[in-house]
Amino acid sequence: MRASNPPFSKEKSGAAVSLYTPEERIRRDSTAWTLVQGILAPVQFLVFLVSVVLVLRYLHTGQGATAATVSIVVKTITLYSIMITGSIWEKVVFGKWLFVPAFFWEDVFSMLVLALHTAYLAALIGGYGTERGRMLLALAAYATYVINATQFILKLRAARLQSAPVSMAMAA
Repeated sequence: MRASNPPFSKEKSGAAVSLYTPEERIRRDSTAWTLVQGILAPVQFLVFLVSVVLVLRYLHTGQGATAATVSIVVKTITLYSIMITGSIWEKVVFGKWLFVPAFFWEDVFSMLVLALHTAYLAALIGGYGTERGRMLLALAAYATYVINATQFILKLRAARLQSAPVSMAMAA
């Protein structure tokens, strides 16, 4: 049974809690879902970069609304894809679909990211708001995505440092 302590908290002994148990690390390293996440994350980031440029171009010039809109929809689809496969990954590695202790706060913030992207789609499909207002909503969704991506990058970097030999961790 997993400890219920938040990740990287200090236990009474003063030792840091590991992100993965040895069994979880084996499952993480042996599942194809780890590779899927490793591919989808940079793809989503590239889609994000293209989309943010198109959205900013539209907001600055008033040109390219269709391209910006399509890019936001593609970004949202990639987000849904990484969230669905990420929850499968958590189930395989940790035995729970979402909100495992090791990634609890990342998953909580992911729900905000999903909510904002979904609000954009609802506004687009329902014809709510102005084009500019929807683009600003997309930028708010993108800001939360950047924060969430940073959370995951920092967590995965910490996990890599934890699993590195002591001499490697001290050099980092």
